[in-house]
Formats: sequence, structure tokens, C-alpha cells
Amino acid sequence: MEDQLVIAGRAYRSRLLVGTGKYRDFDQTRAAIEAAGAEIVTVAIRRSNIGQDPGQPNLLDVLPPTRYTILPNTAGCYSAEDAVRTLRLARELLDGHALVKLEVLGDPHTLFPDMTETLAAAETLVNEGFQVMVYCSDDPILAKRLEQMGCVAIMPLASLIGSGMGILNPWNLRLIIEQARVPVIVDAGVGTASDAAVAMELGCDGVLMNTAIAQARDPVLMASAMRKAVAAGREAHLAGRMPRKLYAADPSSPLAGRIGS
Repeated sequence: MEDQLVIAGRAYRSRLLVGTGKYRDFDQTRAAIEAAGAEIVTVAIRRSNIGQDPGQPNLLDVLPPTRYTILPNTAGCYSAEDAVRTLRLARELLDGHALVKLEVLGDPHTLFPDMTETLAAAETLVNEGFQVMVYCSDDPILAKRLEQMGCVAIMPLASLIGSGMGILNPWNLRLIIEQARVPVIVDAGVGTASDAAVAMELGCDGVLMNTAIAQARDPVLMASAMRKAVAAGREAHLAGRMPRKLYAADPSSPLAGRIGS
């Protein structure tokens, strides 16, 4: 309970953040998120109904804001203007909710972030009072600039969105983590539980994922695995791994005092 994730002044027990897209239906969405133990769930405003269409099923009926922190995101936006407009709509739909996830994509093929547009959108949103969690490249300089602008969490990709390739550049992630004074949450590219554990062992404050759970053969079981992996990785980070040693055998049992020696 003492080791909590704090974002924009609010504490969370879970360090696993989960998306709500790509599930078979709302029932599977709810079951997977419950199995993940997530407290923050991210919602693509352009793809999910949270009140824009009164005639369609509302995601908030199965994931009520009284139980979860709803994190509206700008998935599908390719310009700062579109992203800002989308999050202004989200704030209206969620009664003034300020915590948001900003992502501005560069192209539909890779979904790599357009950092020029991301920086522009972040500046506007912060100035308008939004608490911005920002998806970004794993560039330590740009990550620091976003923090200096006032973003409340930095969310570098591990690899491309939906790729499941895991952490491709742990060295850049380490640089971002070492300099950050706000939470660093890996966003995008996680494929399985070991990827989540590695991210946490590196010192990330949390992991956000969607496809890795939703597209698993058994999403609910994978959500449970991810929950355990994030917790195990966090504990391993806090415990501190033993140093790596090349050709320096060190037996677990001492040699001194052996019977017969």
C-alpha cells in the first residue's frame, strides 16, 4: 500500500493501465479489466461511445467512472488541432475531467508519434488546465521537454503500437527514467507478460497496454498474467538485482567449513 503510483496528485495501487479497444464485446472488456486489476482505463474518444451517441451502448455503463479513472485519449488524431479538439470534447462529456492521454500520430502505417505536433498539442492543453499524460518517442531530450512543459506523465513507446515486439531500446528508456521527475509509463509494444516485467525492472512507474491483452487467445487470462508481471517487475526493481559478473563463479553455499575439508 505504501508503494503507490501517483499521477497528478492522485494515488493508485495498480501500476497496470489498460485500454478498452479490440475486445469481442463489452462483457469481455469488463472481465479483462477486472482480471488486470487496473484502476486507470484509457478510452479512444473517436472510437468509443461515452455519451456522444445516446442511441448506442455506452462504455461507461460497464466501466463506471465511480470505480475507474477514465483516461480519454486521442487515438486516431494526426494533428495538434484534432487532438486538442478531441480532448475538449472529452472534458465536456466527462463533466470537466482534466486527466487525459495525448497521442498525435505521424502516419497510419507505423502509428509512430509525430513529435512536432505532440509538442504543440501538449503546450496548448497544459495552458488550458488539462493534466496531460503524453505518448511519445523514446527520445530523452523530447521527453524532458514535455515534462518541462507541464505534462504529468511521460509515456514512451517500447515498440510500435500493436506490434507486440516488446522493449526494443532499453537504453533510451533508462535515460528517460533517470532524468524524469514525473511518472514514466511504457506505452505501446508490449506483447506478453515478460515484456511488462522487463519494463518494470528497468524502473518504469507503470505500463499501459491494450492489444497484448485484447488480442491474446484468452484475454482474461492474459490480463491476469500481466497483473502479476507488473507486480513482480516492480518488486524486482525495488529489491535491486544482483550485479552481473563475467567468469566470477560465486557458489550459493560457502566452501569454508565443508565436511571433509
